[in-house]
Amino acid sequence: MGFGVPAVRDTTLESSVVTKVKGVGRYGDRVLDTADYVTPPQGTSVFVVVTRQILTENQAQGVCPESEATYRCATDRDCQGKSLTTGSGVLTGRCVPYNDTLRTCEIRGWCPPEVDTVSVPVMLEAENFTLFIKNSVRFPLFGFEKANLPPQASAEELRRCRFHPERQPLCPILRLGDVARFAGQDFAALATTGGVLGIKIGWVCDLDRSWELCLPRYSFTRLDGVTRHSPSSPGYNFRHARYYRGHNGTELRTLTKAFGIRFDVLVYGNVCMGCSAPRTYRGCRADPARSPPCLPSGWEIRHRPHAHQHRGCLHLHRRGESAQGGGQTDAL
Repeated sequence: MGFGVPAVRDTTLESSVVTKVKGVGRYGDRVLDTADYVTPPQGTSVFVVVTRQILTENQAQGVCPESEATYRCATDRDCQGKSLTTGSGVLTGRCVPYNDTLRTCEIRGWCPPEVDTVSVPVMLEAENFTLFIKNSVRFPLFGFEKANLPPQASAEELRRCRFHPERQPLCPILRLGDVARFAGQDFAALATTGGVLGIKIGWVCDLDRSWELCLPRYSFTRLDGVTRHSPSSPGYNFRHARYYRGHNGTELRTLTKAFGIRFDVLVYGNVCMGCSAPRTYRGCRADPARSPPCLPSGWEIRHRPHAHQHRGCLHLHRRGESAQGGGQTDAL
């Protein structure tokens, strides 16, 4: 028996994402672990795996020749009438020797200035690093909650699995090289210039079906694809500094220009009740406590034990009718 009830959809998604990258790689003569190449370290939904670095070590506040080619000069006059600031500091108005054959404008700032045209290695081992994603979602209208961790998987099975869209579509551990490949990107090229990849987790579920059938679906894309060929700003990079004191107490820093792959974990979805059969509700919930329905005005839920199951059925009643009355009821 069925009764006319409109479909109800909840698009208000509450989501939590926790990430963890694992892997050890060689970079030049150093061996790097996650504390060296993942930023920020808190395991957020947006993070960067640094694959290439230009270091400018032992910088101190002072005056020095600018390294940018646009500030080459022959006399002090060439350094006057320009913009007061450069990419590295503030112009003093003097033309000073840069080396034995070249003169550039002098700046005041952190010295020596960065030279970002040098060739540096790329940490290609990052292709085999793994990313663990723990995602919990809640749709408050229905009080429906779910997580992306396979409920039947043991800890050992979870450690050993690797996501594949066909063979292991529910595994929450992804190889970084596979993420790039699924997004249609070459990992080596991406690690060299930097870029932004999106990992999308979709929760689109029909609550007329059982709780166990509401499963996440993963998809992948490059989010900065429009600008990756831009001559002015290709790829993705950022700068950060580490500060310390020298032997004589002078404040020093190491400036890092970091190139890397930024990962954005994006969660979206909606759940619906009555969408598969929008005019009637029929059948029992696999687990009513996990998927309580949102009812139309004038109806209420009553729980009845089911004779053949330990779980129960949810029945709809018009308010004011007795459970044994002759009103219109149906199991959810």
